[in-house]
Amino acid sequence: MAMPSRIITSLRESWRHGSRVERVAFVVGGLLFLSGLTHVGVLLVTGGSWTGPVSLRKAATFGLSFGLTLATVAWLAHVVPLTGRSANVLLGAFTGVSVVETALVSTQAWRGVPSHFDFETGFDTAVSMTLAAGGFVIIASIVGMTLAAFRAGGRQTPAMRLALRFGFATLLVALAVGAAMIATGSVAARGPDPSVAYETAGFLKPAHAVTMHGILVIPALAWLLSFTRWSENRQMNIVRLSIAGYSLLCLVIIVEAVTHTPPLAAPPLAMAVSGLGLAALAVAGGLGVYGVTRRPTPR
Repeated sequence: MAMPSRIITSLRESWRHGSRVERVAFVVGGLLFLSGLTHVGVLLVTGGSWTGPVSLRKAATFGLSFGLTLATVAWLAHVVPLTGRSANVLLGAFTGVSVVETALVSTQAWRGVPSHFDFETGFDTAVSMTLAAGGFVIIASIVGMTLAAFRAGGRQTPAMRLALRFGFATLLVALAVGAAMIATGSVAARGPDPSVAYETAGFLKPAHAVTMHGILVIPALAWLLSFTRWSENRQMNIVRLSIAGYSLLCLVIIVEAVTHTPPLAAPPLAMAVSGLGLAALAVAGGLGVYGVTRRPTPR
């Protein structure tokens, strides 16, 4: 069977053998991603602002990020050693809160008011508090999946097991950064100048964004490598290279966030380390693509 056909067949099997909650999560993730793309289209057509707390950009980024993350978690839930009941509870909770968070942020964006740190009216306060509470639901569900990923067993290859553990660990870091954004922003919002809240929390956005998508990048590479004829040892080494690169990138972004250093105005050393991390990721990804596209070795 040709390599592209094997990959497509694998994706179809994931859908066919997935549980009901996994299929629902896939569909909902796709719809959320589509909503994000729709808001991007609206911004492009109308020429709306891409910055600020009331921009439709927030609706776009929440739709894209939650849609992509939910679909990724649904895919990985199939290989993480979870019991049927725990999978239904954890993935179901994450699916529900993804819809609520994206819907509330989009609603506030269309109303032209901030979605976070807004306590001007009773409704706005309820939205802000609901979004904050949703963060705790997200953390609880991802912690449960992370603990399962670190348990022995499951249907993973060694490379995928390592990728899963790293991916869920980085997602927990992203959630911790998000919680810090909410905490610092909420305190600042109740001060004499509420607008400071968005500047205070805004410095953490790059760290939140970069760490969030390790759950997709590294496991996707490990999955791609599973279609090669390479040994498990070689696959592990490539995954380790990607983890090293992603870790360097996350480290630099987090340090820049803590020190309030804009990424594009970072010192030369930070830029060099970021470049090294990106290069390692590019090499690992390139090896993965090469491994699945090269001519199969004759048996």
